[in-house]
Amino acid sequence: MKCSSFALVDCNNFYASCEQVFQPQLRKRPVVVLGNNDGIVVARSPEAKKLGVAMGQPYFKIRRAYERAGGLARSANYALYSDLSSRVMETLRQFTDQVEVYSIDEAFLGLSDQPHALPNLAQEIKRLVKKWTGLPVSVGISPTKTLAKVANKIAKKNTGHCCLFDLSSRTSALKKTAVEDIWGIGPQFHQCLASHRINNAYQLAQADDKWVRRNMTVTAQRTVLELRGISCLALGTEPTVKKTIHRSRQFGRSIVDFEALCQPLATYMASAASELRRQHCVTGAIQIHIATSPRDACPYQSTIHRLLPWPTAATGELIRSACNSLAQIYQPDYAYRRCGVLLSEIAPDSTLQTSLFTDEYYDPQKRTLMRTVDQINAEWGRGALRHAREGLEQSWQMRQIRRSQRYTTRWDELPVAR
Repeated sequence: MKCSSFALVDCNNFYASCEQVFQPQLRKRPVVVLGNNDGIVVARSPEAKKLGVAMGQPYFKIRRAYERAGGLARSANYALYSDLSSRVMETLRQFTDQVEVYSIDEAFLGLSDQPHALPNLAQEIKRLVKKWTGLPVSVGISPTKTLAKVANKIAKKNTGHCCLFDLSSRTSALKKTAVEDIWGIGPQFHQCLASHRINNAYQLAQADDKWVRRNMTVTAQRTVLELRGISCLALGTEPTVKKTIHRSRQFGRSIVDFEALCQPLATYMASAASELRRQHCVTGAIQIHIATSPRDACPYQSTIHRLLPWPTAATGELIRSACNSLAQIYQPDYAYRRCGVLLSEIAPDSTLQTSLFTDEYYDPQKRTLMRTVDQINAEWGRGALRHAREGLEQSWQMRQIRRSQRYTTRWDELPVAR
């Protein structure tokens, strides 16, 4: 099916909206979602925005005034957000099989409908997503992906949907869009464009092609063409294979002991290995990093990069390599607050390059074992089967004292209907 137009569907205030789906008492009240050990604001409801709460703001600075104004805070509940995101994407596939998942709360749709039918389609998308998931979305539709981004910003401020097909509405929308707000035009070009008196999207769309080629990149030139209604960015419906996989998070408490530090490292490595197998790949190199709090009197941080003896996706082998690498950079008597793993040299497991120096490799027996572990964890929940080095209690986990229930992913936390 050929795309004659593109729709960008974006969930409104996604994290905060997810909290409100199963907790009606939160609706129409100021709600913020906190990340990093309940430290900073990572999402806000419209009511919280009206109170002047800013993204990335430390919660302890605003807590008293915010709560006096009736505001509520919740710890980030990533399991719930991820599951609801998957449900939104599946709902969107009821309208077309051409769906590009752009982020956890955004997706591009390829549409073949005639322009006159698209406003009704946008309303139907909003209605069905709200009915099936409880989440509000905004829909922007246009002939190009870049214009769909512009349309979506307008939709959020108005009726929740916007179509930019006729020249007059497109011109009006571009004149209201600041150049730094254009998708694909980052801060690096803002000053250059401003020095040439190009301050909005309409002025950029009218810029001379030779000047654009001389002063900007090829990607930026495609963006200019997209603003003119010429589609240059195709829909990416196939999931992209990650070239690196990173896992890191701050601990809920300080860790001094080496074996205790191995627990979060092993947990992050197990998560990264699961993601690696999900895209049918193996890794040939790992990077380990550890750090104390930067506010310590004598802060310490270190990183080590290590090539693996053979490419693998076996969790046990990766955890063993990670802990051996940790031993080389670990320093006793420091109170560590963060560690992380990075997988690189990623390649498809179908074209496995074995080593000349060992008979070991990611053989069929290891693949079968890992596939079985993944199937059990998929059926019974993440961590149903884990390596002993990951620990059981995991008291180092990030603080989430305000976390709501994981309503859709845990049997013991299902919502109760009365």
